[in-house]
Parts: sequence; structure tokens; C-alpha cells
Amino acid sequence: MTPARQYCTFRLDGHLFGVEVGEVQEVIRFQEMTKIPLAPEVVSGLINLRGQIVTAIDLRPRLGLPARSDDHLPMNVVVHSDDYWISLLVDEIGDVIEVDESLFEDAPETLSGSAKELILGAFKLENELLLALNTKLAITIDTDGARSGSAEESAVAGR
Repeated sequence: MTPARQYCTFRLDGHLFGVEVGEVQEVIRFQEMTKIPLAPEVVSGLINLRGQIVTAIDLRPRLGLPARSDDHLPMNVVVHSDDYWISLLVDEIGDVIEVDESLFEDAPETLSGSAKELILGAFKLENELLLALNTKLAITIDTDGARSGSAEESAVAGR
């Protein structure tokens, strides 16, 4: 029997993405954000999550997708990375699904730009592909073209 993985799923621009359940702290509705002056485009701001300051990264520009319409508020998938949490802004939250490891394939050749780097691979489901997101890379922001750091480090340093 092939081992299975559990993924917390979400949608962006109609595509199904997933993050391994073990990386997810929680999933929450839209939270008001405090904008960060001079922050990279992908950093939408900071949210206060029960006293914890969390950097919010919009996955649409991070993956090279078109901007979300103003009448649709994003949802938050809060993931943990080492000593801090990061919120990934997504269009819709899906279910937690279990997928068989044998269904895993390399990332589709049709991916381009930053999406190609951020997708670990795909699972062929019955009616669509589940794109597995590399959260470690998704929260790493290139702040000046020469160096990169985590979104939390960028927000704290004001870069």
C-alpha cells in the first residue's frame, strides 16, 4: 500500500493548490491588515492574530496570477515556518484531502515564471490537478534582486 499525504486545499484564480497539513497552523476568514510602507508587492500587510503579528503574503502576485477583484476578500491560510507564522492570502479555502503518494508527479511543464519554482509537483485527482505549493519558497521574498529573506524578516526590517 502506498503512503498517503494530507493537504489543506485552497483555490487561486480557479486553480486547486495544497499545502501539507503539518505546515498549516490554521485557516481563517479575511482579517483587516496594516499596510507596510515600501514593502514588496506580494506583502499585503500585517494582521493581528490573537496578539501575534503575522505577515500576510498574497499568493496571486507571488505566483504571477492576475490581481484579485476588489469585491472579493481573500482568506488566510496561516502556515508556520521555524519561529513565526505567515498568512498566505488565497481566494477560497477548500477541504483537507488525502492523496495517494503514487499520484504525485513533477510540476506541469506549462507552468512558467515564479509558479514554476513554487510548485513542488502535482497530484492527478479525478477531475483536476492539485498543485502542491512549496511554502518555504513561497514565503521567501526577493527584496532587492540580490538577496532574499523570509517575509517575516522583510516586514520586520522594513525592507
